[in-house]
Amino acid sequence: MGNSSGHNNTLRIPSGKGPHQVGCTDLMVGHKVQGSFFRLYYPCQASVNPQLPDWVPCREYFNGLADFMNMNRTLSEKIFNYLFGSSKIPAAWNASFKPDGKYPVIIFSHGLGAFRTLYSAICVELASQGFIVAAVEHRDESASATFYFREHTESGTKKHVSCEIFKPVSENLEEEWMYYRGLKPGENEFPLRNKQVKQRSDECIRALNILFDINSGKSVENVFQSVFDLSTMENSMDLCRIAIMGHSFGGATVIECLCKEVKFKCGVALDTWMLPLDEEIFPSIKQPIFFINSEKFQWIGNIMRMKKLDSAVIPRKMITIRGTVHQSFPDFTFLTGNFIGRLMNLKGTIDPYIALDLSNKASLAFLQQHLGKQQDTNKCWCLNYGVKKNLLPSEFLVFLHFCHA
Repeated sequence: MGNSSGHNNTLRIPSGKGPHQVGCTDLMVGHKVQGSFFRLYYPCQASVNPQLPDWVPCREYFNGLADFMNMNRTLSEKIFNYLFGSSKIPAAWNASFKPDGKYPVIIFSHGLGAFRTLYSAICVELASQGFIVAAVEHRDESASATFYFREHTESGTKKHVSCEIFKPVSENLEEEWMYYRGLKPGENEFPLRNKQVKQRSDECIRALNILFDINSGKSVENVFQSVFDLSTMENSMDLCRIAIMGHSFGGATVIECLCKEVKFKCGVALDTWMLPLDEEIFPSIKQPIFFINSEKFQWIGNIMRMKKLDSAVIPRKMITIRGTVHQSFPDFTFLTGNFIGRLMNLKGTIDPYIALDLSNKASLAFLQQHLGKQQDTNKCWCLNYGVKKNLLPSEFLVFLHFCHA
C-alpha cells in the first residue's frame, strides 16, 4: 500500500478548514467480533511534517471493494492501487491530543460496502471545527471488509498482520477478516438489512460508551499497539452535546440510533437509504434530524419515508444539493478524475469540493443550532460558492434558516 506513483497526485482529500489541526488514531476495544472498532479524529497539537495515514490501510480492503463491486480481486487490486494506493488522509497519525475545554462528540456510520476511512473529508472537517469524531467500522457484513482478532492456538502457523498499524498488543492474536455479504438468490432484502441496521446502531452506541469511559478516566485497552495516549482525552468531551451522523445505510443507522439512545441530541443523515428501517419506530424519535440529499440518488418512495418523520414540533429539515450523486459524500469523489469519476458514478456535475463544502457547512450550522456549540461557525458563509444555484429552490430557504438561526 502507498506505493502507487502513476496516478495524478493532484487528486487529494481536502484538509479541514477549521481552526484546529486534526489528528487520528484507530481504536479497537475487545478483540472479538462483538468488540468495537473505529477511527478517531480529534483536534491535535501542531506538528511539523506529521505522518499521514494511508487512505486504504491494506490490500484486504481493496479485496472487499472488489467483492462488493463484483470485480476480479487480482485485476481490481492493481486498478485500485494505481488509483488510490498513494492517497493519504489529511490528519496527523497518532498526533498528541489538544486539550481546549470540552469538545462535542459525533459518531459517524459508513454506508453499504464502505468502511471506517472512506469518509475522511467529512470527519477531518468536523474535527478541525472542534469536534471529536468516531467513525465506526461495522461488523454486520455490510462493510466491504473489516476484521477482528481470534486467539491463536496452533504453534508455528501464526500469520503476520496485514499492516504495521494493525499489530495487536498480544502475541496470541491473529486477524480474522470478514467481507461484504450480498443478497442470496431470491432473498428478501428487508429482513437482512433490518437486522443489520439494528446491529449497526448497537455498534455506534457501544463506541459512544467507550468515549464515555475515556472521558471519565477509566482504563480503556486498545487491542492495537499504539503510541496514542487515551488518558490525555480525560474530561475533554462535552457529553451533553453528542450527535450521530451517517451516509446511506449510515443514514438509516442515524435514525435507528436516535430511537435507541437519547444521549444523541440530534442526527445528520446524508443521502439516507430508508429501506432498512421499521416505520413503527418513527413516532418514538424525539430529536432533530437534518436530511442532506443528493439530486441523482433519491426517489419518491424513499423521500416519502423520510417525510413520515416530519413533525410540527420537532425540527426535521431536508435539503438537496444540485448536481450531486450518491458517491458525492465519500472520499472517492476527490480521488478520481472527471472521466473515471463520471464513468463509475463517483462524481456528479457539480464541483465535488463545492458540494461537500455545502454539505459540511450546512451540517455545522445545524449542529451549532441543536448542540449549542459555542464556537463561531461564521454565519455569513452561506453567501459564498453560489449556494442558491447549487440547492433546489425550497431547500435554499431551509439553508438560510440554519445560517441565520
